[in-house]
Order: sequence, then C-alpha cells, then structure tokens
Amino acid sequence: MSTTIRLRGGRVIDPAQSHSGTQRDVCLRDGRIIDLDEREAVDETFDATGCVIMAGGIDMHTHIGGGKMNLARMLLPEDHRANAGSPIALPDNALELASCGTCTPGTLATGYRYIEMGYTSAFEPAMMAANARHAHMEMGDIPILDHGAYVMLGNDELFLQMLHEGGEQGLNQALIRDYVGWTLNASKAMGVKVVNPGGISAFKFNQRKLDVNEVHTHWQVTPRQVVHSLARALRELGVPHPLHIHGSNLGVAGNIESTLETIAALEGLPAHLTHIQFHAYGKEGPKKFSSAALQVAEAVNANPNISIDVGQIMFGQTVTASGDTMRQFANSGHGSPRKWVGADQECDAGCGVVPFRYREQSYVNALQWAIGLEIFLLVKNPWQVVLTTDHPNGGPFTSYPHLIRLLTDKSFRDEQLSKLHPDVASTSALREISRELTLDEVAIMTRSAPARLLGLTDKGHLGQGAVADVAVYREEANHEAMFATPQWVFKNGSLVAQAGKVMAVPTGGSHFLTPDYDTAVERTLRKHWAAHGSVNFDHVPISRDELCSCCNGGRLLPTACFQGQT
Repeated sequence: MSTTIRLRGGRVIDPAQSHSGTQRDVCLRDGRIIDLDEREAVDETFDATGCVIMAGGIDMHTHIGGGKMNLARMLLPEDHRANAGSPIALPDNALELASCGTCTPGTLATGYRYIEMGYTSAFEPAMMAANARHAHMEMGDIPILDHGAYVMLGNDELFLQMLHEGGEQGLNQALIRDYVGWTLNASKAMGVKVVNPGGISAFKFNQRKLDVNEVHTHWQVTPRQVVHSLARALRELGVPHPLHIHGSNLGVAGNIESTLETIAALEGLPAHLTHIQFHAYGKEGPKKFSSAALQVAEAVNANPNISIDVGQIMFGQTVTASGDTMRQFANSGHGSPRKWVGADQECDAGCGVVPFRYREQSYVNALQWAIGLEIFLLVKNPWQVVLTTDHPNGGPFTSYPHLIRLLTDKSFRDEQLSKLHPDVASTSALREISRELTLDEVAIMTRSAPARLLGLTDKGHLGQGAVADVAVYREEANHEAMFATPQWVFKNGSLVAQAGKVMAVPTGGSHFLTPDYDTAVERTLRKHWAAHGSVNFDHVPISRDELCSCCNGGRLLPTACFQGQT
C-alpha cells in the first residue's frame, strides 16, 4: 500500500527548476516526487515552516569502497579507537554504533554519517577492473546510500599497447573505444577515471615522473595521448559522465602548467578534472610554492566543456589513499604518523596509502586550504564545480557542513584565515574575494551539478517524477549547524533520519552503465587475459544479477538492490 507524504510550507531550493527559492509544498508517493493539489488528502504531513527543502545530496567523488580504503583502515587503527565514543543512534534506540573512524570509517558508519547530513548518493571514483567485484560488494554493504563507481583505465598494459600500436594517427581508436565499452560493462561502472595518465605504468618501469607531453619510457606514448583517446572513446560510446581525470604531477609545485596542458590536450572534448586543488600550484614567491587558483578558474571559465571538483583540504588528521603510486611514493616521507603502504596492483593500477595531518601553521597546508576556497569562489558558473574534499585525501566528508559555512559566510572565512600561517593570512588573495555562495549555488554544487554530470536525470532536483530523495534543513544563519543535522531526510520517499537520528535502514541502489560496443574486441581481450591475467576471462564480467538481491537472492551483494542505468 502506497503512502503519500506532504512536506508543507518549506522554502524549496531547487536550482534545476524555475521556481527555486519559493515557498511551496513537496509531496512524495511511491518513491517519487508528485504534484498534488493542496486539498487532496495525504497519509502524513510534515510541517516544514522555517525550513529549506533540497534534493538529497550527491557526493560524486568519495573513496568509500575498494582495496585502498581497507588498507587505510588497517593502517590507522588509532583512528577507530579515538572515535569509538562518537555513537550513531539507530532506529528505536535499539542500538548505538560507534563511528568506526573519522577519516577511515567502515561501511556502516559511512552510510549513517552521510544520511545524517542529508546525502543520499555517493560514488567511488577509483575502482580497479581487476577488483570490481570486491568494490561493489563493499559499496553494497553501505546502508541506505545509492552508489556506483568509475573504473580506472589509462595505465593498464593492454590500453597502452593499443595506443602505442595505433601511433600518432590514432589508428586503434575504434579498438580502444570498444575496449572501454567492454570494461564499463564488465565492471558495472558509471564512468572511467584516469589516474596520473600513463604515470602509474611508467613508475613500474622506474620512471619517477611523467608530464603531459613527456614520453613513457617503455610504451612511447604521452599522457596527452592517453587523455585525448579516453575522452574521445567515452564521447563515442555516449557515456554521460565525461572522463574523470586525476592529472599529472599531483601536489607538485608548478603543476598548474600540467593542468593547463591537460585541458589543451582535450581539444574541446568534455572532461571532469578531479581534486583540482591538488593541481593548482605555482612556483612564485620566496618559498617557490604559490596559488594558481586564478589560472585554474580562468581556464574553467573559458572552457564550458570542463567541470571540476575541488578536493578541499580541511585541517586535522586524515589519510591519503590513491592509485597514484608514483606520487604517493614521493610523498611517503611526509606521512604523519610516519608509516605508509605501497602496492602494485594487477595490470591497471597501483596503490599508495599515506596518513597525513593538515596543520593551520604549516605554510603549505594553509596555502592549500586557501587555494581550494579561491577556486570555489572564482569559478563563475557553479554548474561546473562540485563540492568535495576528495574524502579522505583532503579531509573527511563529515567536514562538508564546515566547508559550506566557509563558502557562504565571508566574515567566518576571514576569521578562519586569520588563524593560519602568517605569510598566508597576510598575503592570500582569498582576503579580497567578497563572494558568498547562495543556497542555490550550494544546492547546485552538492546536488544538481553532480546529478547532471553523471546523467542521473531523476536525481538532484525536486521536479515531478524525480526520485523522492529529500533533505529538509531548519534554516539558520550558521550554515555549518544547519547542514550538519537536517530536520528530516527521506530516501525513496521513506523517512530515514530525523534530527540526527537514523530512523530506518533501507537498501541503497547500485548505478551502472551498459554502453553498446563491438563484441569482436573480446577476441583480443581473451588472448591478452590468457597470457597475462590471473583470472579466467569468462569470470571477469560482473552480471546484473550479481548486483541485484531482488533478482536472485543476492549471491554477491545481499544488501544491494538493482537500480541500473543504461
């Protein structure tokens, strides 16, 4: 029996719709938003007077599943012990679950903490094809949240071989396109991510750096070719989310040149540059480390084909977990505490896990903090920017409410800036930026833009027929307090959280794509897998029923219902 719910009298912030900011009712039935006359009877009414109503939040870049996060959890048991006293209230007070870590939360805590903030979907940005089953299994264990992942390509030997043999003319582009299509299908991914294009592979050949126009010592291809070929393949396959790019030279002073060269390499093709704050550094000043936020913003403003997420750093303890073995190896000496893990993964990736503490009185860390905020505030079109901390690399996702306050309240931002390293506090361009993001812009960066970039047409808005994922916030001047604890959160039309308490634990859905491709490519893949793979080729693809408990009892993912996307 269906239940009809009315959220009465709230101010609806829905920038995807023309009437954003108006006071009106929002009605939910059968998991969808419906138009309903105010005189029609409903089963339950929630008085949202004095509240802001938004679609459920969507985090399109957060490390929540896969091998590297398990390595991070094992590497930092103290993170779990230190936060064991931060309970999560579950339905009917039947149980209180310890938070299980701030920067390395377990799967259960991940779902509950996101829901407590009004987020209803989260996407893992670095799934290895060879480890896709495990990544899906782990995401399936996260309660309530819808989820999906981007599969990594661009460092695997078969792709680089195809690119090399195709030469500058790109003679193998059709083969590469079909390989990308097969990989998306086999791994049940939402998109493709490239990490340090060609650089992870080059590191395995003892090459310690690889810039955008530099030649891979073994395969004789450049990151420029890698990026362009993958971006083109995704466009030809009709994949909604553009190539998700973790660029060259992450964290290196002067890497702004690599970032601008990467944009140029795309030649107008759509792409999403991820954790852009870590790729926005110049070499100016006495310390030879400076902000290039203005150059990044100008490039994004001039290229509507480009979108970004920021990867804002937040002060305190966290852990950096990345497939970019080359850069993590270089950063391992900066670990805090002094320990780290590096791993060589099968065929297509690496892995580096380095704990790190961002400090307010560190010149570099303070400048990184300022750079991220500058980028948020200097990019003109909020539809090109997504709010992230690259959890856990820049900071835990639980710091989003604090980040929102920094972006919406200049006086608070200035107050925080004054506490930083004096050379940053006195010279940062951030002091001169007066812009304060509006609630509409916050909703775009946390809901509408991620939905649009992922092709989720029924998410990120509150229009007729949209999925009834809804967050209701009690409106107040302190946006950190406001966004930390919504009054109500609804998932698929059911109340799942109220004033910081989890009310119900429904199953989240798994999103993935199945683009068409020429299956003749499988002959090439089968031959390569037989020679170099550790798993039988026929066992590599993940079937639909493995992601869908309602189809076959959930042999692989007992907590994940199918919510596929084609």
